Amino acid sequence: MDGLLRDGMTIMSGGFGLCGIPEVLAEAIQESGVRDLTFISNNAGVDGIGLGKLLETRQIRKMISSYVGENKIFAQQYLAGELELEFTPQGTMSERIRAGGAGIPAFFTKTGVGTIIADGKEIREFDGQKYVMETALTADLSIVHAWKADTEGNLVYRKTARNFNPMMATAGKITVVEVEELVEAGQIDPDHIITPGIYVDRIVHVPNAPKRIEFRTTRKRTDPATPAGTGEEV
Repeated sequence: MDGLLRDGMTIMSGGFGLCGIPEVLAEAIQESGVRDLTFISNNAGVDGIGLGKLLETRQIRKMISSYVGENKIFAQQYLAGELELEFTPQGTMSERIRAGGAGIPAFFTKTGVGTIIADGKEIREFDGQKYVMETALTADLSIVHAWKADTEGNLVYRKTARNFNPMMATAGKITVVEVEELVEAGQIDPDHIITPGIYVDRIVHVPNAPKRIEFRTTRKRTDPATPAGTGEEV
């Protein structure tokens, strides 16, 4: 992250909940001490993890998100007027980021028409239906998490971690990725590459990335011999 961070910048951060979040890069931003940041992220992780740490140190001025949910500090700061928040429906937010990466400045969607989401935005009618105009999202810096990369920056995501990460990788002026596995160029099947290396500026190898569980739900079994998923009462 050397030379990339400054006060007042806009940063995109991939992930959904705690899945696929660039946790090590978020910690580097916290340690840098930069402030007045705008973060574009589906949510802000949870207290003490990911962007939650940056909220604790009050380095974030504004969040552009679709979900507050599980982060108490996020909710407290917003309700106290200490954190600016731009709520965006999740699908709209995803498309705004994709549009930013594709060089599309704006688009029209039916989502949010007739709600406060549409306040102050252009409404246009197509085939008798009303649509609200949403503008694209871009960032000074995108931080993303990928499962595997080669030394040329070609990325592969794994399962649910393939959420906001691929589109955010395309929408930042600079993209830094933390990866769990790093291989030599040519060792990833071209058909498996999700984000081409043309979008990636820097790679950080994090071989032992934490796999956190946001919610752990368990139940006691009265009969330990009864296998799960049988439908039998336990």
